[in-house]
Amino acid sequence: MGLELGKIKIKRFADGEIYVQLRESVRGCDVFLVQPTCPPANENLMELLIMIDACRRASAKTITAVIPYFGYARADRKTQGRESIAAKLVANLITEAGANRVLACDLHSGQSMGYFDIPVDHVYGQPVVLDYLASKNICSDDLVVVSPDVGGVARARAFAKKLSDAPLAIVDKRRHGHNVAEVMNLIGDVKGKVAVMVDDMIDTAGTISKGAALLHQEGAREVYACSTHAVFSPPAIERLSSGLFQEVIITNTIPVAEKNYFPQLTVLSVANLLGETIWRVHDDCSGTSEPYSSLGID
Repeated sequence: MGLELGKIKIKRFADGEIYVQLRESVRGCDVFLVQPTCPPANENLMELLIMIDACRRASAKTITAVIPYFGYARADRKTQGRESIAAKLVANLITEAGANRVLACDLHSGQSMGYFDIPVDHVYGQPVVLDYLASKNICSDDLVVVSPDVGGVARARAFAKKLSDAPLAIVDKRRHGHNVAEVMNLIGDVKGKVAVMVDDMIDTAGTISKGAALLHQEGAREVYACSTHAVFSPPAIERLSSGLFQEVIITNTIPVAEKNYFPQLTVLSVANLLGETIWRVHDDCSGTSEPYSSLGID
């Protein structure tokens, strides 16, 4: 964006409490706070809430919470009795803290936008990954886009349509518990093809690695993994670097620790995507008008 980063002091007290002080005036300004609520999720979320409160009390004109990765997004509904819908709770906290708008990237499910009582600009990391794949010059006749589970079919279909209208395959799995997945079978044909697996996030990589093993069994020539959010909880790195994948393509919505790099990993930047969207928001322009339609802003 060609701007200086705002000056802010953040520290921890001895008991772990967070202290925030703005080191410059924000009175009458449009403030954009960039903070993914990635691991440690509770620390980063609390830091964001306190930063929003500090800006509100410093008379900022508007406060936009730019959240490249929205933590708790998977807790978006009750799957069994006596559960919390934490995504709605976090949305309420951000709203009550004083945010006027939220800018999020690839929310786990579209309905999460409805949990906020303030405007939400939802951008997709898809164009960044698609541009990179296009640069690899893979023959379109060899491509097949694969959804690692039934829930991601709509996402994979949209991705396939933009990737030379490639055919679609679906991995059907049965989940026996949180972060535990068992692959059952494959819907579609991948024999002799380059399979591109698409998901919004990679956490423990159980789903995507078991899916990749199945694709190899079914005769796929190469398997690529594409994801916007790289949560990379153990043992994700061991699974992803085990030789199942030709390449693992992610974005930097979550900072990737140096110890989590491995030879097959490619990290793409969403800086241009978020920077351009921030300009659009600041100038009160639509993200869907030419030449910005490629941003894919809802």
